[in-house]
Amino acid sequence: MKLNFKLQGQGQPIIFMHGVFGSLTNLSMLARDLMQNYQTIQVDLRNHGLSPWSDEMNFQVMAQDIAELCHDLHLNDVIMIGHSMGGKVALQLTQVIPELITQTVAIDIAPVKYIDSPNNHVLDALNQCISQNITDKNKIINVMQNKGIDEATIQFLLKSFKQEHWLFNVEVINKQYHHLCDWQTISPWLKPTLFIRGAKSNYVATAYYTKIFKQFPNATIETVIDAGHNVHAEKTAQVLQILHNWLN
Repeated sequence: MKLNFKLQGQGQPIIFMHGVFGSLTNLSMLARDLMQNYQTIQVDLRNHGLSPWSDEMNFQVMAQDIAELCHDLHLNDVIMIGHSMGGKVALQLTQVIPELITQTVAIDIAPVKYIDSPNNHVLDALNQCISQNITDKNKIINVMQNKGIDEATIQFLLKSFKQEHWLFNVEVINKQYHHLCDWQTISPWLKPTLFIRGAKSNYVATAYYTKIFKQFPNATIETVIDAGHNVHAEKTAQVLQILHNWLN
């Protein structure tokens, strides 16, 4: 699948991959800084942003999409940076194009299967908006508030609501969401891998460390204090400092 992407800067390439319900703009606060010394490539993953839609959505096919992009752009020595769902795509890519990747960064996600999804209420709200054909932003906000969705998440979701249309494929994400929570243990990846976790988030719990190091023996885990799941947006300066120190 040919993904929509934004390319800036020159130098060693970094590919940025967003989380579920997001788009290529989500990691812009990191790309804007790193494009001064690297070539940054921000992508819309399938069923998101301006990339094509597909009924198939799992980490294997999403990794293949990125691999195709790497080949189309003739990339080598690639640094992969992904948040949440995009982080799992980055980790999966170590099995798909290992020869093209030098370093991998997973932001607030672990290579594990998640049993309890914190996005069920978001999917419920989105499904209600779709089924009732709700296209007025104020009414969408009311639905989401009634589902207990916090204001920051509502504003995040509305970034992908353009001209009375959701840019992400609600129907397929809903049907395939179990794949996004899933993870198949991979062969050990020996190259440097960085896990950045928010101290207030449960996505990279200390109980997962054993599985992290089993699959990524050369992993480094950095914790950002007073940050939740969207650690890159909440504590951008701290995350950039960690990235600069580690990449160098």
